[in-house]
Amino acid sequence: MSAMNERCRDLLQGWRDKLELNQREQRLLFGALQLLDCQLDRLEQNRLRISVFGRVGVGKSSLVNALIGQQLMATDVAHGCTRQQRAVAWPRPVPGLQTVELVDTPGIDEVDGPARARLAARVALHTDLVLLVLDADITRVELEALETLQTMGKPVLTVLNRSDCWPEDQLPDLLRSIHSRLPAGLPAPIAVSAAPRRAVQLSDGRIRSREQPADVEVLAIGLSRLLEQHGQSLLLLNSLRQATRIQQQLETGRLQRRRKEAQGLIGRYAALKATGVAANPLLLLDLAGGFACDAALVRQLCSLYGLPLGGPAARKLIRQLTGQNALLGGAQLGLQVVLGSLRQLLLLAAPFSAGLTLAPAAPVALAQAALAVHTTRRTGRMTARWLLEERGRGRRLQPGPATLMRRLAQSDHGIVELMQEWPQPQTRPPLPSLLP
Repeated sequence: MSAMNERCRDLLQGWRDKLELNQREQRLLFGALQLLDCQLDRLEQNRLRISVFGRVGVGKSSLVNALIGQQLMATDVAHGCTRQQRAVAWPRPVPGLQTVELVDTPGIDEVDGPARARLAARVALHTDLVLLVLDADITRVELEALETLQTMGKPVLTVLNRSDCWPEDQLPDLLRSIHSRLPAGLPAPIAVSAAPRRAVQLSDGRIRSREQPADVEVLAIGLSRLLEQHGQSLLLLNSLRQATRIQQQLETGRLQRRRKEAQGLIGRYAALKATGVAANPLLLLDLAGGFACDAALVRQLCSLYGLPLGGPAARKLIRQLTGQNALLGGAQLGLQVVLGSLRQLLLLAAPFSAGLTLAPAAPVALAQAALAVHTTRRTGRMTARWLLEERGRGRRLQPGPATLMRRLAQSDHGIVELMQEWPQPQTRPPLPSLLP
């Protein structure tokens, strides 16, 4: 393992050890954290798991037997007989890995759609690489399961078993058809024959089928090459992705709760600013008080979202708020000056008009208050958007899994290749749904 991989592993373990959760979060994330702890244990011990996945009767157990060179998994020619997961060690040594486990799984077409998705997700959570086994062109059931695996960010290799059953002139077309229907970027399927049989005519004229040697060497060599080059990186990448999912779930819940708190905070500052503007007759004090109120709101929002404002971050936020609000802010400031000046003139003229000019001053004050509410809410919303974007880019007091993944990708070209070949879709909720 490279120095950067070891550094990321240590930082990831440190992130897990320092993760602070309230009781509600502990209950919601209990199962996910248990899985992450198991994944981190396997990462520490360099134990990689490969799940053999597919429909009933496509030869998953036969493929495992062929890869390990022993008949350890029960097989049935007519029907699948795997009812629960079972793991065996792959005897072929892989440099950098202590063990490689092959996991036989139940068929995905024995259950309905929702249960199938749960089965695929469960398999994905417990493994580092998935072999999706087919025995013909890919079906809707297999595509749905593949979509679930991709959503989990799980690396998948497609294997066409029983390739001996297809005429030699038709097999390339079948492989091209399967590849064309796979999601973009996935490798081409690998053709194997885990338990081939050949028809033999007996001396009495009867025809019987006889088992032939398995033909899985292309797959075995491909797996060995992949794991030798990227086995440790796969373990680390899957650990980081699993931790990233937990981090995103945790942050989404916290941001949704903070959204309500931010709404209340912005509302209180808007009311405070509006009251001060409406009650104060001096224009300069209105402007100074408004700027002070907005500055206090920005600091409170930074504290709420866990990004203390200071140094370059403060200057960046100020530049962004100034740039985006330059035109609107100038118009609002001009309107504020006009309204404030008009109110001052009306108040100064009150002694000479027997108080008649006080009546128009009230609507002017209300207009100023409404303008103050609008500018405060806009400032608060812009600040919240900037803070959420900064969190999304990974700016935190301590680096999280997503930040570690980016650092790893910058230093390890192999990780970049894995992330490009098996990308992980973003599950973060849209930003507008989190804004106050």
